[in-house]
Amino acid sequence: MANKRTLEDLRRLYTREVRSPAMRMGPGGRPGGPRGRIMATGKPKKAKDTAKRLWGYIASYKLTLLLVVFLMLCSTLTSLAGSYILRPVINNVANGATPASERISNLLYILMFIGAIYLVGIAANYMQQRLMMKIAQDSVEKIRNDLFNKLQELPVRFFDNNSTGDLMSRFTNDIDNINMMINNTIVQLVSGTITLIGTLIMMIYTNIWLTIVTLCFIPLVMLGGTFIAKRSSKYYSSQQSALGAVNGYIEETVSGSKVIKVFNHEEICEEEFSLINEDLRTKQFKAQFYGGIMGPILGNLSQISYAVTAGIGGLLCLYSGFDIGGVSVFCNYSRQFSMPINMISQQTSTIFAALAGAERVFAIMDKTPEEANMPKLSENISKEELEKIAARQNYVGKGLTQEIVGDVVFKDVTFGYNPEKIILKGISLYAHPGQKIAFVGSTGAGKTTVTNLLNRFYDIDGGSITIDNTDIRDFDRDHLRRNIAMVLQDTHLFTGTVMENIRYGRLDATDEEVIAAAKTASAHSFIMRLEKGYDTVLTGDGANLSQGQRQLLNIARAALSKAPILVLDEATSSVDTRTERHIEHGMDRLMKNRTTFIIAHRLSTVRNANAIMVLESGEIIERGSHDELLALGGRYFELYTGKKELD
Repeated sequence: MANKRTLEDLRRLYTREVRSPAMRMGPGGRPGGPRGRIMATGKPKKAKDTAKRLWGYIASYKLTLLLVVFLMLCSTLTSLAGSYILRPVINNVANGATPASERISNLLYILMFIGAIYLVGIAANYMQQRLMMKIAQDSVEKIRNDLFNKLQELPVRFFDNNSTGDLMSRFTNDIDNINMMINNTIVQLVSGTITLIGTLIMMIYTNIWLTIVTLCFIPLVMLGGTFIAKRSSKYYSSQQSALGAVNGYIEETVSGSKVIKVFNHEEICEEEFSLINEDLRTKQFKAQFYGGIMGPILGNLSQISYAVTAGIGGLLCLYSGFDIGGVSVFCNYSRQFSMPINMISQQTSTIFAALAGAERVFAIMDKTPEEANMPKLSENISKEELEKIAARQNYVGKGLTQEIVGDVVFKDVTFGYNPEKIILKGISLYAHPGQKIAFVGSTGAGKTTVTNLLNRFYDIDGGSITIDNTDIRDFDRDHLRRNIAMVLQDTHLFTGTVMENIRYGRLDATDEEVIAAAKTASAHSFIMRLEKGYDTVLTGDGANLSQGQRQLLNIARAALSKAPILVLDEATSSVDTRTERHIEHGMDRLMKNRTTFIIAHRLSTVRNANAIMVLESGEIIERGSHDELLALGGRYFELYTGKKELD
């Protein structure tokens, strides 16, 4: 089918472990398309470092871990003791010289003693499981919190380059694998090691020669386990990557389901999903196959060892006077000796899956956060001047938090999302408090980029941006963004009531202030027509509202923020003309006494701007008021009169 993507295309687009320097770029040089992703495969690259880092989350429970180990020791000792006590039981039953009544009496006493021992072992095992489960859940909670908190610190660039589905797989599949390893694997490794050592000691105590026979099979068991482990380990990281690709594709197709149906793209989606789903199935099969065959193979080797040991033990009974009870107990120990080896070997798959998942989680945690509030002093402010400003204003060490009026100046600003392609080339402009500055131009000309730089979603490569004569890099970043409200073309409403969604603009606002903001945005009337008014619950990004209603809520949210600087980015481009006029009334009230930057394709919305900037290829080619630009007869005149259209 035409334009159908190959499996390699889908892997590259929907699996991203490491950012590629040569990422795919969209219009204007911004990360675009499916956002440029590459795949990392193979076993964990830094398994030792990853394990140490995981231990850092568990190490805070050292005392509890010591108690868990003590309980494991009790459980193992009771198991070994219970097995050894069977030796006199069997010898007592096999001894025909002892009267039957005495043998039965002795048997009952010993069985009661064995029962008491096993009850202690059960209690110790129960407590150990409870404690280890608590350690695992608490540790995973910390990891999940650290990962989520890290996401809040990452710049917009990171989210431009990573899909939601792949990020979600870190919180679900990868952390679930870590939880499984901490909860089960660590217990089985420690318990298996204790059991192995204890069983070996009891085997030597019971019969040294049979112990030597049993130990001869250990190299064979270890060789088989190592062979399978090497085969399986390389598939677990690629399995997690393939799972992330499936999650990313599902997330994108579900969120774009309407577009898929409009363009009858269902069949292509089914075929593409079939490709990546088959890729996941193949990787899961290989990983789980090698992990699954380890148990049966090692189990059969232990059965062979058991049979040989039993046969030689029988010969010792016949020719060297070794007791039957000793043979029976040793055979039991022989089987127990191979069980912890099998147990430890079978945990290889879980360990590799967990380390691969942890590596993916830590890769996010190690991403560089947004730059510090003050990466460097402004070019136009000396250190002495900054100290004076700090002395008379609220400077708290993170950055300036002075009151912002809204006098914005761009001076020779140069910027590129990709170092190889510059988007803005020496942009200079100013906006005095209360003025409206509009940007028009073709797609990719750099209009949205200007506002992204004002918010410090990205930092400039050259030049300076100042607000009230202070470089924006000198402001506390959170304080800066609290003073810039944005109304975007694509609104996002959270699950919650209408009241809560508007209050997102300022969380400490009262109900009366929320209602006043809704009235400012011309949203109050339609809200009151909803079933429960301001208490109406919105779900699915406000799917039960029209696009115009959602945009009015977005305007109300911006109005509530009381920010002195306002950015309107294509705020009316996706609504009809009648709704646009309704929204414009709300925006007119919103823009009053605010420094406003307007980005619009519809030129009718920018006629009242104090200054209109015409951008093309990252440069301002014309600037002036609506009437001045019409009189100029240039690019803006051609666009406004319809002689030419925006690209």
